Amino acid sequence: MKKYKCIIFDCDGVLIDSETIAIGVLVDMANALGADMDKHDSLISLKGKSLNLCMDLISQKIQRPLPESFEQDYRANTFKAFKKDIQPITGIKEVLENLELPFCVASSGPENKIRLNLEVTGLLPYFEGKIFSCYTIQKWKPEPDVYLWAAKTMGFQPEDCLVIEDSLSGVLGAKRGGFDVLGYTEHDYKNELKSEAHGTFSDMSTLLELI
Repeated sequence: MKKYKCIIFDCDGVLIDSETIAIGVLVDMANALGADMDKHDSLISLKGKSLNLCMDLISQKIQRPLPESFEQDYRANTFKAFKKDIQPITGIKEVLENLELPFCVASSGPENKIRLNLEVTGLLPYFEGKIFSCYTIQKWKPEPDVYLWAAKTMGFQPEDCLVIEDSLSGVLGAKRGGFDVLGYTEHDYKNELKSEAHGTFSDMSTLLELI
């Protein structure tokens, strides 16, 4: 693999093991409204999708608009669950401690959620001043904007950077921006990343060998 100058990490599913918690909360709230969604199936179908898209899907399923407070309630419920249960991805601390390149995080979540999850898992000190949220620019994956913003702010061109992603939308967004991207496949339930990413790996402890 070519020499890179900067690594751009996704957050959920790459740095922190959060998607199972977040989607579980979402499904519970949706089912309280009559959506009749299965948690396991939803973990597969909703993985990597923006909250706005997930809410649209729930609204279609219950055939009416969601309550105005749905997103606010979802954030409150997930923040409570994250504080209780969230964990870092196994091996990621060792990667960050030994990574000799500049790195940052580019996530679809709002910055306060990213900061909370990184703080609870002990990863925030690695990313202070290097957090890029799709909410800040109102552009979501698979659009490439958050990666382009992150690379430019870090002082690099897309071809200098390697993106680490675990969702198809993230992989496609990175490619659209001209980035090389590795797919982290520990939770790639539908085996979507192998055909789209420039490479894949399933064990975070092997990442340093691949860069």
